[in-house]
Amino acid sequence: MPGNFSLVKWGAFLISLLVVGLLGAEPAFAAKVTHIDIPATVVKLPLAKGVTPSEAIQSMKLRANFLNFKLVAHQDLSAQLKAMGAKHVRTLDIYQFCKPTVAYEMVSFNMAYAAYLPCRIAVVQGKHGHYWLTMLNPKLLLSRKMPPALKKSADSVIAGLMKIIKAGADGAL
Repeated sequence: MPGNFSLVKWGAFLISLLVVGLLGAEPAFAAKVTHIDIPATVVKLPLAKGVTPSEAIQSMKLRANFLNFKLVAHQDLSAQLKAMGAKHVRTLDIYQFCKPTVAYEMVSFNMAYAAYLPCRIAVVQGKHGHYWLTMLNPKLLLSRKMPPALKKSADSVIAGLMKIIKAGADGAL
């Protein structure tokens, strides 16, 4: 084994060579990531005073529809946990929004974007009962190598998602 490679690193290196050879693409695990500050990767907004979770959800759906985003999925994880016998469960609802044409363009540009689709906004009840809306910060996903037309489309999606989450947090119709 060359240099100071550990057996695990050497194995990962060989697997990455195999993946590159077979798929013609650099594997995602080839990058060395030592630490990710998870809270720094999200947008997190509290619901405004007087806004209920159902009002926030309705506001997000209406704003998404107005902006031509599709609500493509919803997971009520709280209800699932209760159905599995959990007694004390705080709210955890995930809503998935998408602009299918832009999503397809992004994945055509780089298949890795498929792992981040569709865009999710979660309604989460915090430990002290307050409600929050949270989503992955989509600005973190933009590539500097992105063609200008695709970057313009991606910026439009980011602006739309920010409008959707803000409308939900404010209860704006």
